This record gives sequence, C-alpha cells and structure tokens, in this order.
Amino acid sequence: MREQSQDVDVVVVGGGIGGLANALALTRRGLRVRVLEQAHRFGEVGAGLQIAPNCTRILHHWGLLDEIKSLGVLPENIVMKDALDGTVLTRLDLLDVERRYGFPYVVIHRSDLHGTLLRACRQAGVDLVNDVAVTGYEQAGEGAVAVHDGGREFGRVVLAADGLRSLARRIVSDDEPVSSAYVAYRGAVPFEQVAGLDVQPKDVVVYVGPRCHFVQYALRNGEMFNQVAVFESQKALAGEEDWGTPDELDRAFAATCGQVRAALPLMWRDRWWRMYDREPITNWVRGRVALTGDAAHPPLQYLAQGAVMAIEDAWVLSEQVTAGWDAALAAYNAVRPLHCGRVQRTARAWGNLWHHDGDEREWRNAVLRERDVHDYGYVDWLFGPTALTPGDLPPMFPEYEVTTRRS
Repeated sequence: MREQSQDVDVVVVGGGIGGLANALALTRRGLRVRVLEQAHRFGEVGAGLQIAPNCTRILHHWGLLDEIKSLGVLPENIVMKDALDGTVLTRLDLLDVERRYGFPYVVIHRSDLHGTLLRACRQAGVDLVNDVAVTGYEQAGEGAVAVHDGGREFGRVVLAADGLRSLARRIVSDDEPVSSAYVAYRGAVPFEQVAGLDVQPKDVVVYVGPRCHFVQYALRNGEMFNQVAVFESQKALAGEEDWGTPDELDRAFAATCGQVRAALPLMWRDRWWRMYDREPITNWVRGRVALTGDAAHPPLQYLAQGAVMAIEDAWVLSEQVTAGWDAALAAYNAVRPLHCGRVQRTARAWGNLWHHDGDEREWRNAVLRERDVHDYGYVDWLFGPTALTPGDLPPMFPEYEVTTRRS
C-alpha cells in the first residue's frame, strides 16, 4: 500500500471516452490530472459511433477535429427507411446540417475516437495509470479520495467516469440499470464484403421495423462498413438466461426487406449486447465527487448521443473551473442533468417510435414522409452549442407531435 498521493488536482476514474475527454479538457485549463483505469491497457471495444455537430464543435475547440475527420467519414445524409418494405421515410441532409450548425456530422470507429483522445492526453501531460481498480470514494476536506487496492488517490475533485454500472453512482442514487430487453449485434467488416449488396456508403441508413431496427454506415474513409442489428428479445422479456442468441436474431428480422436480410449474415455472431439505460437523476455531485459520462446519464442509443454527452460533460466542467471547484461543480450540476435527462427520455420515446407495428407503423410512416427535409425542429435542441447554464438550454420540440400517435 502506498501513501495517499496529493500531487494532482483532479483524479478521473475510468479511461474510456468520457474519462479521457475530462482529463484533456481540464489539463488544457492548466490543471494536473491523473486517470485511473482498471484495464491493463487503454482501449475501447465496439465498432462505429456517430458524433453530431454539438460534439464536433468541441473537438474543433480542442484542436482534434481535423484528425477525427481524417479517421472517420462525413456522410451526406441520414436516411430512415421502413424495414419491412425498404421505402424511404425521411432523411436529414448532413451537408446542410454542417452549414446550419457550423460543424460536421461524423461517423467514426469507437477505437479511433478513443485513440485520438488518448494521444491528445499523452501529449498534454495527463498522468495515465493502468491496472487500478477503484473500490470506494471518500470526502477529504477540500477534496476527495479514490480508494483502490494499491493505495489512495487524492484530488481536489474526483470524477467518476466508470460507466453504466458505476460504483460512484451509489453515492448519489440507489437506482439500478434498466434493461430494455433489446439486444444489439454489431459487425464492422472490410467494405469489399458488402460491395455486392444494396448499400449506400455515403449515407447513414436506418431501417426501422416492428420491434427491430438495422443501421448501416461506412467507416475509416470508406474502407470499412459498420452494421448494427437491434431487436427485442423474447427470451430477455421472459427472463431466460440464453437471451439474444443468433436464432432469435434471425427470427426478429425474418420479415424485413431484402436489403436487410442480405446484410444480416455479416453480423458478428459470437457476441451480442443487452441494451440498458438508467432513469435520469437530477444530482450528480456529492461533495467533491462528481459523476460524468455513462456513470451519470447512460442513454439508449436511438439519438446517437452517448459519447457526445460524455464529451459535452467535459467541456462544460472545464469551462466552469475558473470560478473555483465548488462553484464549478454547482454550475455543472445545474445544467448537465437537465440536458442529459431530456436526451435519455427522448431516446426512449424515439425507440418506441422506431419499433411501431400495425396501424401505429402506418401512422409513423405517414408522419415521417410529411416532414420537410430541411425541417430542423427535432434536432436544433441537440445540435446547437452546448449550454453552460440552464438558461442557455434551447426549447425542445413538443414531444407528442412525433413520438405519440394522436387520434
């Protein structure tokens, strides 16, 4: 056991995207930051993710956007199709999105975004420590302590970026992760494997269907092709242990259009993921310990804002630190739970909309087909500048207009 270290200003627990974003943002403010990661090395698992203008705006400020663009793809549209008949329901013109919000929409491999942040942290002088499993948190006068098997790490602030099953979250809430009973299969393959299929490499394509959806887009300058298949697992609903198996995957998409069924065999079939979120909470701070990223606001994936919100958390806190830690944490806690709670609740509603069947599917399709391509009423509150105060939060769209069927 080593003695309690007091040589840094901030201790960040967790070396994922959110943890590294916080470390970088605070180091850029002249603070000394140590990141504690339980894994033997820093890295990310998964495949593709989407980063909207509210995130690329921040990456530009940090000087990382050019690298991100060089590693990813700038799609031209997000196209939503009906998964049963393959017809186009609506689209978002992403070239116009960039003109409107000033920054691009980028799709990128998760490991490439993580790697960019990791390199930036190393260059900035962040102290990156592996093989540290934090087991507890303590308040300590004008700071806090992260307790682990090898000792104690003191910081003026301890930021818990320890994910969905955050240990630190127990300090402020006794809630548990919420299972949606939906399961995701992923598959990122060399583009040559889909070259003979009916795909749109310049677009993000989302097929929405009864209790299932299917997402496709290119990665790494078009060299790879990313696919995500999500469906409601009847075994998960029944509480069975063997939920989400490949036979369930195939049954869930059996009635979908030819484009989806032709691409389904390319999914990784040796691993799959249960979809969880948590109930929004209004307090993320206790003393000098604060939650960030998925520890604070794990969403369902339907708005593609999970990594985005983690990076926004880092930006907001770093913009507040000049006021002193108590004021900074209070300002952070005043605005971020409000915004992220809206995202979490809307993601759930959006998922319900995607997965309609029968008459509700017909209603949804009609509503989406009526939408003007350049109507940004449903994304202005997401894609605009990140709010630093509650008063900066833009109004949301009337949720019932698109997510709830009206008689």
